[in-house]
Amino acid sequence: MTAKPRNVEYTISSGNVFADLGFPEPDTELIKADLVHAITTVIEQRDLRQVEAADLMGIKQPNVSLLLRGRTENYSVGRLITLLNRLGHDVIIAHREKPRSRRIGRTRVGLLKPAVHTVAERSATSYQSGAKGRKIP
Repeated sequence: MTAKPRNVEYTISSGNVFADLGFPEPDTELIKADLVHAITTVIEQRDLRQVEAADLMGIKQPNVSLLLRGRTENYSVGRLITLLNRLGHDVIIAHREKPRSRRIGRTRVGLLKPAVHTVAERSATSYQSGAKGRKIP
């Protein structure tokens, strides 16, 4: 017995599910989701209980539970960055010119490998060491 071909309608994603769903600030929502994913990953990798994670982040355990379930409506991007800092992670913000293929720029959150040094890190290191006026390699 052969299967009949079906005409299935679909929509190609824009790359941001929050934009596809019509959220008013889709880029902000995607950044928050990426930050919560990072927080969740750290908690899992360190095998922390929610109570332990709450203590480290300075929030209550029920709020950790909400975060781990993706409930970010009570958190700004800045607050989520602070929570990730309290879990012992640096957050580096950098910018670059967008490719010509895209109409507007976008923001993404991701993990940098320890051996990779961004311009922001090199700049901060130069500033802290007092190396003003030197070129950064």
